[in-house]
Amino acid sequence: MPLFPFHIWLPEAHVEAPTVGSVILAGVLLKLGTYGLLRFVIPIFCDATYFFLPLVYTLCLLGIVYTCCSTIRQVDLKKVIAYASVSHMSFVILGLFTSNIQGIGGSVFLMLSHGVVSSGLFFCIGCIYDRYKTRILRYYSGLVSTMPIFSLCLFILILSNISFPGTSSFIGEFLILIGLFENNHFAALLATFSIILTAVYSIWLYNRIIFNRLLINYYSNFSDFSKKEFVVGFIFCFITVLFGLKGSYIISLIEAPLYVYLNFK
Repeated sequence: MPLFPFHIWLPEAHVEAPTVGSVILAGVLLKLGTYGLLRFVIPIFCDATYFFLPLVYTLCLLGIVYTCCSTIRQVDLKKVIAYASVSHMSFVILGLFTSNIQGIGGSVFLMLSHGVVSSGLFFCIGCIYDRYKTRILRYYSGLVSTMPIFSLCLFILILSNISFPGTSSFIGEFLILIGLFENNHFAALLATFSIILTAVYSIWLYNRIIFNRLLINYYSNFSDFSKKEFVVGFIFCFITVLFGLKGSYIISLIEAPLYVYLNFK
């Protein structure tokens, strides 16, 4: 788990990994830590969980605010998405330690959403890296005029990254905030404020890459998604929108075993 202040390994791992490695790391491996907390740590060490609850809340809130501010200062596209992953996984831990059905259910849902959205964003970054062989932000601008399908796919994933209503991340973060508000009003207020910071760096990133003037001084050849890339990008966007519109069905599947889990705990 990339929990603050032990989160530095995640951006470095994403930068060094190829696109496939970043997708697997964001979509699968990060969920193993949260599953371990939910399945073993919280039910087995109940007293320790409640004793260290203020420390966990403090680390998660610091991590959310700090990584959101750090994301704005990054120049590597992969590091931008990696720091955003740290922020969202801190949200997941907040939900797990609320010990109520809304928070834990939202945390599990956000895990599923993050696996799709973050993997899709790394896939998009990998596509433009394969074409232009750089991830430095300053070399990209005005791609909407040459890569419209890529721009639309990235737009849907960026909307989900800022938890826009109708996308998958909105349901998970909204349920986490409801469960957190029942436990600690101040922590819920800070977590809600961090959503504004997430919108700042996400909209800034999309506007910087997609709009403005096309930098023809650096590149002469431009190409949109290939057929294979279009299919993969469409799957990511479709699942993101489907989870956002049909989230009640998925939440019902998540909450059914959670009632048994909480009663047993």
